Amino acid sequence: MKEPGVLHKLSRRIGLIKPSPTLAIQAKANALKAAGRDVISFGAGEPDFDTPDNVKEAAIASIKAGFTKYTAVGGIDDLKDAIIAKLKRDNQLAYERSQVVVSAGAKHTLFNIAHVLFEEGDEVLVPSPYWVSYTDIVYLTGATPVVIKTRMEDGFKLKPAELEKAITPRTKAIVISYPSNPAGVCYTRKELEELAAILLRRGIIIISDDIYEKIIYDDNQFISIASFSEELKSNTIVVNGVSKSYAMTGWRIGYAAGPENIIAAMTKYQSQNTSNPTSIAQKAALEALNGPQEGVLARGREFQQRRDFIVRKLNEIPGIACPNPQGAFYVFPHVASFYGKRFGGKVIENSSDLAAYLLEEANVALVPGADFGHDDHLRLSYATSMELIEKGVERIRKALLNG
Repeated sequence: MKEPGVLHKLSRRIGLIKPSPTLAIQAKANALKAAGRDVISFGAGEPDFDTPDNVKEAAIASIKAGFTKYTAVGGIDDLKDAIIAKLKRDNQLAYERSQVVVSAGAKHTLFNIAHVLFEEGDEVLVPSPYWVSYTDIVYLTGATPVVIKTRMEDGFKLKPAELEKAITPRTKAIVISYPSNPAGVCYTRKELEELAAILLRRGIIIISDDIYEKIIYDDNQFISIASFSEELKSNTIVVNGVSKSYAMTGWRIGYAAGPENIIAAMTKYQSQNTSNPTSIAQKAALEALNGPQEGVLARGREFQQRRDFIVRKLNEIPGIACPNPQGAFYVFPHVASFYGKRFGGKVIENSSDLAAYLLEEANVALVPGADFGHDDHLRLSYATSMELIEKGVERIRKALLNG
């Protein structure tokens, strides 16, 4: 009989990753609230708006109609058709059903892409600051994430020279996202074309995470990198979902569109990990994509008002420099001026220390920038009410100036 320690030995790959820090922060904030603490959370990456009524009614109707069984692994045809219509309408991209797969959220979509494309020896480029799961998803395949650190003074945008320098013979793909989490970065068409030319010339697969495309501000426009040419489209996998645009985070519907052989491989892989995405949620997503879109615009206007307010208020705090995000619903302020200072009897060394202090002292939950690849920053989600934003930022100000 094997020793218990040998029997319970975990895989090497699970040791390479960490639990999702954003979900961990939210869970801790919820636990503190349940214990009676008045915690304001800037941690969750989900809209505070309710799912639209027409979407909820579509789900209820599907239940009443008995649409509660297995579906095709890669999604029902009606939903695939709605996704195809959306990509044509919004992004000038034409796909067939065989080039679309529906999964249990955009994170699941990215996980499936990684597992059908990457293996030991491959390198995957990840510009930082990055969404916390990109690097861990790559690690789980045995491949190596290669982080390209961008600079705040460049608007956190990847520059062509930086991209060229990071590419090696082992580079298989790049993960890009705009508007981005956590910095809200958008790219102009010219900037994207310069990056695309390099990626196409070097034969690097582009994984374009477009989940925040509808949450964009000012004169910025979302332009799909896959729309520049048929050659580029054939080298790009477009990832999206209904979580952010339609306030449907818990419904878990994401999708990918791309080369037929990759989509077929993802569908095969999904058949052995989750089977189909939830039948009821698929019908809800169908209504979200095909139904009225005015609510998306209204939520975008509300997010922009919140952005304007939180950026102004954070920049009024001495020692904080907060860039103005161009999209999504996060701010990523620079806070390194507080490092080396003593708060609450402890010297603050990094973003994790500062986030822990603000949670303990100010009852404000936010996410350390280290989890996004930039330790000099903190991430705050402003997907919460204006009242809580104002109250939470004031708590931060008092804790940092009077601590």
